[in-house]
Amino acid sequence: MNFSIVIPVFNEEKTIKELIRLVKRVKYPGTNEIIVIDDGSTDNTARILKSIKGISFFKNRKNRGKGYTLRRAFKKAKGEVVIIQDADLEYNPKDQLSLISKLKTDSVDVVYGSRFLKKHHRPRYTLFYLGNIFLSFLTKILYSRNITDMETCYKVFRKNNLKGIVLKEDRFGFEPEITCKFIKKGFKIAEVAISYKSRSYNEGKKIGAKDGLRALYVLLKYRFAD
Repeated sequence: MNFSIVIPVFNEEKTIKELIRLVKRVKYPGTNEIIVIDDGSTDNTARILKSIKGISFFKNRKNRGKGYTLRRAFKKAKGEVVIIQDADLEYNPKDQLSLISKLKTDSVDVVYGSRFLKKHHRPRYTLFYLGNIFLSFLTKILYSRNITDMETCYKVFRKNNLKGIVLKEDRFGFEPEITCKFIKKGFKIAEVAISYKSRSYNEGKKIGAKDGLRALYVLLKYRFAD
């Protein structure tokens, strides 16, 4: 297998160098490429990325959002398998191997890394934790699929799965949108437990309550539309 690790990044000067170092240490069962797209950062993120060897670096002229940036990354990806990786160190790149193993050994099309399957998960923000649980529950009701962590960053899938899927959400609505469209295409989504270390808003966390409302809207919208 060959892999494309796609990393959207916005204002992550404190974490991006270490994150890429950790990704490079992962022993992928095949060749890999690391695609990093800076989403119009206003700090030193782009300057740091330009100095890092062994990655394909691209930059949006202005901030367009995670969904827009990932759509651009998918077009540039050459790997058979796409792995989405956030740049904030909340997720441990070593866990990617568990998702890849699940994709290889089980008859599934997509694998999600679930934060909530991990024993003794302790959320930093109870409100957002409950919001994620509710959105996953709503996904089950609307789409008849039991997914415990629809909002997870870690999504691993074969690039061919994107054929015939038109993604439109520019920001964090990407997460429910791609989930809805994978399900409507008939793809089987499996989950594996992953570790998760939530950061605070003082440390740079970006997602907010407004994004949760957007996710609710997206789940309802794509149940009945394309």
